[in-house]
Amino acid sequence: MSAPSGAGPGRVLVAVYGVFALAATSRAAVQIATRFAEAPLAYALSAFAAVVYIVLTVALARGARRLAVAACLVELAGVLVIGTLSLADPAAFPHATVWSGYGSGYLFVPLVLPVVGLLWLLRGVRRS
Repeated sequence: MSAPSGAGPGRVLVAVYGVFALAATSRAAVQIATRFAEAPLAYALSAFAAVVYIVLTVALARGARRLAVAACLVELAGVLVIGTLSLADPAAFPHATVWSGYGSGYLFVPLVLPVVGLLWLLRGVRRS
């Protein structure tokens, strides 16, 4: 049996996702509470990203690999889709989300993080 996903070096991944969960949740809460009418789509997407980061943090910490893999895939798809749309149609995103510009506001960590997460989660998985 393999080690839990949140053990060893996986603890760093749990910590990084925990920081992103806290940051995205705080950001979305403030945006929605104070300026939701200015950019409802962007702020709703920030809240969605926060939920994804919370799910990932908990799944990694508890060793729920399938849920963590699914959440990483959702995160990666979100970063790629929202990142592309925010660059292709900036008027649709008058305010940035966590995933705008492929996470450029967060030094592209949101783009790299799901790839690292997937590599960590899928390490040692045998192919049939």
